[in-house]
Amino acid sequence: MRGTSPGCMPTRILTLTTNDRLDRALAAVLPELSRSAIQRLIDQGRVRVNGAPRQASARVLPGDQVWIDLPDPEPDLPQPERLPLAVLYEDACVAVIDKPAGMATHPAAGKRSGTVVNALLARFPQLAAVGDPWRPGIVHRLDKETSGVLIVAKTVEALSALQGQFKARTVHKTYLALCVGWVQPESGVIRRPIARDPRHRQRMAVIAGGRAAATQFGVIETYALDDSQYRYTLLRAHPLTGRTHQIRVHLAALGFPIVGDATYGSRKDLLTRRFAPRHLLHAAAIEFVSPATGETVRVEAPLPADMHAALEQLRRAK
Repeated sequence: MRGTSPGCMPTRILTLTTNDRLDRALAAVLPELSRSAIQRLIDQGRVRVNGAPRQASARVLPGDQVWIDLPDPEPDLPQPERLPLAVLYEDACVAVIDKPAGMATHPAAGKRSGTVVNALLARFPQLAAVGDPWRPGIVHRLDKETSGVLIVAKTVEALSALQGQFKARTVHKTYLALCVGWVQPESGVIRRPIARDPRHRQRMAVIAGGRAAATQFGVIETYALDDSQYRYTLLRAHPLTGRTHQIRVHLAALGFPIVGDATYGSRKDLLTRRFAPRHLLHAAAIEFVSPATGETVRVEAPLPADMHAALEQLRRAK
């Protein structure tokens, strides 16, 4: 595999000499980029094979040409920031925090400060040596506007152990979602494949041939406003797989988007206009085995103020 960089253009052109997955082939010849960084470039549509975008898992062949729109040089690594951070559980290897809505889990392009990672580095300086330096200690993530429980590994060994639990699907997560409409049936499992939306690369969608995805759900309570013109449902949801935006995509595909979800729903319903500057999805509880003790740990996060206010309004109207 050989590469050229035309002048000062930010596009790098490679001619492949191996038969492999696209992300692995690029990782082998671009040591300056992490595997996750390469996958992000592919997801963003900044990698083209023979002129066309491909998925990270796509097979590439000798002679294929790859164009890569390289990102600007990364600035210095994330810095510690003394930001409010509620720790719900902590032992020698693990901390579980209550991530507030509106705080990104880790730095990304255009957002290098004010994230959970910045706050964690101030609270637990040793995390700087745990895993990806841009995501130190991060085992999983929550969307920026999603609130609730987030596990953080405090050692390299704990990071590996917890990642193994997520891969084996032995970590149990419970979410609370306030949806538009009265959800029917009242319980079940949504099994619909999810992939990146080919028309809107920042979104996911239910797409035939996507990755298998399953979400178990059950209705907790239903509500109505203005003489039943506006109907809502509080759901308990358990993601059985871990796809990006999974709960939001699945509920929207059923016709019951989460209140306040501008990406997969609408911001025009009454409750969204009154109470939901963000989507009302809360990671309420998580259950896992602590690498420090070998015991099962269950941690719960209190309902955030905005979601509590919306539910109180709905209950008063019943």
